[in-house]
Amino acid sequence: MSAAFAFGVMLAGFGAGAAGALVSRQGRTARLATAAGAVIGSLAALGVAAPVLVTGTGVSLAAPGLLAAAGGLAFHVDALGAFFLAVVAVGAIPASIHGASSMAAYERRSSLRAFGFAFNLFVAAMCLVPSADNALTFLLAWELMSVASYFLVMTDAADSRTRHAGLWYLAMTELGLMALLPMFALLAPGADRMAFADLRAGAARLPGAARGVVFVLALLGFGSKAGLVPLHIWLPRAHPAAPSHVSALMSGVMIKLGIYGLIRVVFDLMGGGPPWWGGVLLIAGSISALLGVLYALMEHDLKRLLAYHSVENIGIIVIGLGAGSILHSYGLHGLAAIGFAGALFHTLNHACFKGLLFLGAGNVLHQAHTRNMEEMGGLVRRMPVTSAQFLIGSAAIAALPPLNGFASEWMVFQALLAGTFIPHPGVAAGFPVAVGMLALTSGLAAACFVKAFGITFLAMPRSRAAAEAAEASGAMTLAGWLLAGACVMLGIGASFVVPVLYGVLRSVDGLLPAATPVPAPGWWIAAPQALGHVSPVLLAVMLGAAMLATFLVVRRLHARPARAADTWGCGRIAQTPRMEYTATAFAEPLRRVFAELYRPTRDLTVTVHPDAPRFVQSITYRSEVRPWIEQALYTPLIQAWRKTGSRVRGLQAGSVHLYLVYVMLALIAALTSAWWFA
Repeated sequence: MSAAFAFGVMLAGFGAGAAGALVSRQGRTARLATAAGAVIGSLAALGVAAPVLVTGTGVSLAAPGLLAAAGGLAFHVDALGAFFLAVVAVGAIPASIHGASSMAAYERRSSLRAFGFAFNLFVAAMCLVPSADNALTFLLAWELMSVASYFLVMTDAADSRTRHAGLWYLAMTELGLMALLPMFALLAPGADRMAFADLRAGAARLPGAARGVVFVLALLGFGSKAGLVPLHIWLPRAHPAAPSHVSALMSGVMIKLGIYGLIRVVFDLMGGGPPWWGGVLLIAGSISALLGVLYALMEHDLKRLLAYHSVENIGIIVIGLGAGSILHSYGLHGLAAIGFAGALFHTLNHACFKGLLFLGAGNVLHQAHTRNMEEMGGLVRRMPVTSAQFLIGSAAIAALPPLNGFASEWMVFQALLAGTFIPHPGVAAGFPVAVGMLALTSGLAAACFVKAFGITFLAMPRSRAAAEAAEASGAMTLAGWLLAGACVMLGIGASFVVPVLYGVLRSVDGLLPAATPVPAPGWWIAAPQALGHVSPVLLAVMLGAAMLATFLVVRRLHARPARAADTWGCGRIAQTPRMEYTATAFAEPLRRVFAELYRPTRDLTVTVHPDAPRFVQSITYRSEVRPWIEQALYTPLIQAWRKTGSRVRGLQAGSVHLYLVYVMLALIAALTSAWWFA
């Protein structure tokens, strides 16, 4: 099957899934049609990406007759596009399988036919974004992806919190689009020359200041989709509102297309830039990584916690891009390559373990009927398969060897350590700071997932629903096993994946010169210039041997059967869930350490007996952490916008004559601007 034929099958599969869901009369049929179309389309997307990644030869398709005035629709899948196309497919297949079962919970309160149509449209748009070969096609696919995902977020629109989340998501995604439009306008040599080849040629002729503006616009436009701080504000709202398998796709896959856009525009179309571009990326990535994990630690809502970790992991990816960009601008191409390759590898890895964690959270939500970890507990006995899968995902996102998160974060660390080779001391000094922030991020991420797994799955159930929970359905656990297996295989086989990533880098002109040595597939991941090397396979063997030896020693030392008894409860006869360690208690030490950042609000209410003022009936203590970025940046902006809107409302006087004056003034302004630019 040729790549071009597979591209057609991909579109046909998504189209069939959307149409099948629309015409279905029963909810079950709509769910199955939705999943079948999405899986077939995603498998075909893998059929497009795999030969391009193996051979390095791209595939092109065009429909110049459609919207011919703007260059028509054009697609070209090169190695970079094929890599992100594969990331979309890897995330979409298990999510679709999970949704075929989990969406049964929405049958009586949402239209599964409309959902199935939007879901297939969403996955198709995500496949078209990295396949686009001109600005028109890219923007159409980008907007289609945003609109379709908005309707998916609004699946449970009866809930006011969902409507609020959808509004935030729509506002931020359209804000990003407003940055992308002038960015492409600056890059394009003419309105009829919007192909990426034309943009590449046009970018080479831009003056330095204009290139800087394009970089900033790209960072704003794509950064808002990726969830970089401070543009991340929609993530902790939209991800909890959407169905869990949609959250897995949005967090694991969709935000990565912001990374794709950044690489395509900054490094492919513009060929990279001065060191300050990399410095901005390094700072933005470091801040996003650290703030993301710090706010995740304070969350007791399981899906909001995972959403904040998406901010953290996008930060790690951008750190790799920033380090690579700075090293590349100083001609250290071999060292830069490990930063870029680490960023790409973490992109793929995050799609796997974040998808796995969101699907696991969906299983828990399906049974416990709550996202609040304080009302869970004890699920490891009720849901052993989901618990095992969530544990694998937690270990992977915490970068524990030999899982995939360890390999990619190790590469990003190596790129940062290579900062010692930069000849400019002022620039090189920033790398140790980034190393410290990334190390702190990794440690806090491990602590956060000890909390997430421990409070959710261990100890005694804290609610009746948790005590009566049962294991998720076969389709839902199958989807989890697919991603858990990917986490293990990508970790152990990392040394075979890295050479493929170097091949992807070679497809971008100038990013990896032909003279740069590329590591061959083997058992070791080696950083250039002997900075370091590691073998995930050897690590796996050593860990396995250590665990086996520990088990044998413990078994020999305790040959006698262990005495079973209740835990001592400070004199109380029976243990209760109220005696357990809570998520709030777990996070309290860190909240004290970072109190200046969190700035928690405290509300203490004491209720006394109406007839006996000295008799206290109840004491209520409420503490809330409100991200200061929202208060410092978004709250004043919203207030200013509302004030401006109330004043502009005065222009609507109800007079036709006045409206004709407005039209005339707008026409004069348009003609003047056309004359000026001509």
